[in-house]
Amino acid sequence: MNANQIRQTFKDFFESKQHKIVDSASMVVKNDPTLMFTNAGMNPFKELFLGQAEIKYPRIANSQKCLRVSGKHNDLEEVGYDTYHHTMFEMLGNWSFGDYFKKEAIDWAWELLTDVYKLEKDRLYVTVFEGDASENLPKDAEAMGFWRKHVAEDRILMGNKKDNFWEMGATGPCGPCSEIHIDLRSAEERKAIPGAELVNKSHHLVIEIWNLVFMQFNRRDDGSLVPLPAQHVDTGMGFERLCMAMQGKKSNYDTDVFKPIIRKIEEFCGKPYGNDEKVDIAMRVIADHLRAVSFAIADGQLPSNNKAGYVIRRILRRAIRYAYTFLEQQQPFVCQLVPTLAKEMGAAFPELVKQQEIIEKVIREEENTFLRTLAAGIRMLENHIQKYSQEKITCFDGKLAFELYDTYGFPLDLTELILREHNFTLDHKGFEVSMEEQKNRSRNASMIETNNWVEVRPGTTTVFVGYEKDTCEAKIMAYRKAKIKGRDVMQVILDETPFYAESGGQAADSGTLESDSEVIKVTDTQKENNLIIHTIDRLPNDVSATFHARVSVENRRNTESNHSATHLLHFALRRVLGEHVEQKGSLVTHERLRFDFAHFQKMTQDELMKAENIVNELIRQNITLNEHRDIPVEEAKSMGAMALFGEKYGDTVRVIQFGDSVEFCGGTHAQSTGQIGLCLIVSESAIAAGIRRIEAITGQAALEFVRGKFAQLADVQSLLKGQADLTKGIEALIETNHNLQKKLEEVEREKAKNMKTNLLSKISKRNNINILAEVIETDSANLIKDLCYQLKNEVPDLYCVLGAAVDGKAMLGVMVSDNLVKEKGLHAGNIIRELAKEVDGGGGGQPFFATAGGKNPANLDKAIKKALEMLS
Repeated sequence: MNANQIRQTFKDFFESKQHKIVDSASMVVKNDPTLMFTNAGMNPFKELFLGQAEIKYPRIANSQKCLRVSGKHNDLEEVGYDTYHHTMFEMLGNWSFGDYFKKEAIDWAWELLTDVYKLEKDRLYVTVFEGDASENLPKDAEAMGFWRKHVAEDRILMGNKKDNFWEMGATGPCGPCSEIHIDLRSAEERKAIPGAELVNKSHHLVIEIWNLVFMQFNRRDDGSLVPLPAQHVDTGMGFERLCMAMQGKKSNYDTDVFKPIIRKIEEFCGKPYGNDEKVDIAMRVIADHLRAVSFAIADGQLPSNNKAGYVIRRILRRAIRYAYTFLEQQQPFVCQLVPTLAKEMGAAFPELVKQQEIIEKVIREEENTFLRTLAAGIRMLENHIQKYSQEKITCFDGKLAFELYDTYGFPLDLTELILREHNFTLDHKGFEVSMEEQKNRSRNASMIETNNWVEVRPGTTTVFVGYEKDTCEAKIMAYRKAKIKGRDVMQVILDETPFYAESGGQAADSGTLESDSEVIKVTDTQKENNLIIHTIDRLPNDVSATFHARVSVENRRNTESNHSATHLLHFALRRVLGEHVEQKGSLVTHERLRFDFAHFQKMTQDELMKAENIVNELIRQNITLNEHRDIPVEEAKSMGAMALFGEKYGDTVRVIQFGDSVEFCGGTHAQSTGQIGLCLIVSESAIAAGIRRIEAITGQAALEFVRGKFAQLADVQSLLKGQADLTKGIEALIETNHNLQKKLEEVEREKAKNMKTNLLSKISKRNNINILAEVIETDSANLIKDLCYQLKNEVPDLYCVLGAAVDGKAMLGVMVSDNLVKEKGLHAGNIIRELAKEVDGGGGGQPFFATAGGKNPANLDKAIKKALEMLS
């Protein structure tokens, strides 16, 4: 079977077992503070395991896109070096939510592998949880009994908690598991060493292929285990490993999942796969990382310097670096592989085909940027190496290596490679200390710590009434302590709420909880595993009281206006620019709106004006909101509603319609377009290749913006003595300023000429070196540089040091003739660093010219004296 047939056979098998076959959820996770990416097939169903969402289908199966590059599940460093770890991978899974349990999961797994896929039974081993006394967990005798029906006793192996008790993270659903391993070695190897001895020993051909997890517990943040409301099954089979087993290969990269990409890499770079281990690793890295980055971009995550975007940028840069170093690719390379990926996987994942052009453009721009960074980083590193060599230092500063890594994106392994070539070692401890400091800064900036929920009333489902109301009666069902960015807060779950939780680009509501005796501020509202979490400044004195939950009405109305304006703007942009325009992100607050969209060139002023005019025309028409709640997805699509790639939609959706503008949306909106008042586009810019960003304001903010501009015009008119034609008045001022600047430059040139003549007369000679060391009077720091270069062109064998006090600061310049650099070993950069100490400053530069500044101009004479002493 080829890869597509293997995937489809899995789906068909479980459909025959009455499973609902669903599409893969987005690989990029939204509305879950514990995850950036889907790292396991069960992530999209987490709230079902926790009993926090309605179970519509008790049996589900799919192939889920997953990414593992951070946290507990981190495979990044293994990728490319072995044959079976990946960043992005597919997880074939079947789930039971309170329906079947261990027996059916085990029976069906064995049936599929041996009867349908026809894998050899004598190559398969299974593991069972042996129990853990420290947590009072018994051996999974139930699973053992079911396996004995299919597998010989010597092929059923006991596994410890590390291998056979599955946990998604530090908290959350978990339980014992049974793994199925396959031995892909030759007959001779299997005869020499039984496969049972190599299970879970990191052998590249004796590998786990399927994990059957029996969800029975929820791990709380204090480490304790509590039973889940119902027992569930969560299985995950590595698609790439299954293909390797099915196709008789010894490496995932030899299957038709990766081989077409590797063949294309061979074609582009002119190097064969299989002859050089370093080249092979590079090709595997690129093939793997291409998939991860492309799927992430298709799901709406662009590379950036923050959070999930930083992870994607890091993966892509790793691929670029391997192409640059080992495949000698110094031009954009990875982007050229996207069409091959779309061709091979587009049938199963149509988002790759639909988003192909954007994926290519984003990757190409990232490659261009990082290739420049690599070139600059190599130059910077070689400059440091040259300096270290002169100072007889052979261990490279770890802090400096970290600066190259963190600030410039220069990979550590490339730094080490270049250092080894120059016989340098790296201060690893210094690098690790700097890395840990950076991690702590990042962790403290975004850390969310929570305690267990304290139940006040039974129930965990909140009724959201914010579409109809700004206030309602509410009771606290549960509360917990939390620490957000170092600040202690309380969080509550209400039985009913008007507060909109941050989602879909719309900012969270704030407001108050009011009882007869107190008012509590609600500072934030977020979603967490389908729960609406309200952050409050303190816990009420009486948590059992009934409260009036009140949204900040003014902020809500402004947010609604901005959100509705984004829909109108989206509609207008498609009218002006074309149907290719698609939303790629948005931010809606009570102050402004930000709208990111697919378009491949800068918008002209005429295009911006047309779009703005369409939006404001729709506002003046005062079109009434037409809201469709809980309608089937297909019906919504038939209405022309636009959905966003990467968003998770259920079987039913909410659709917001203002005339011909029809979109999937869960946010709050103006009741009619007239509520928006006025919409002004204040900026348009690029944020990535093929992605543009518009920022706009509406309502009162737009009115105040216009008033501010009128006030500025009035000030300008006043400065121009009431001149009616402001443009002509400003043009006249610019022309006058230009003429005066030319005259000033002429005066400065004449002054410099006179000063140079004076300085030439002060040159002395010692040991065939022409020496000039003087403090000059000037208001221009640039004059020091100009004089140094002019003197160098006129005076051979020159050693020139000039200083000046400019704007209360000391400025120094050192110029050394090229022949003195070579023959006498003089180095302007080294000299200036010593002189700068005299004026409490710092500086640097090249061997022939360097500059410095300092905060103590009174010591300029000391610096000049030291310059002369350094020459003796």
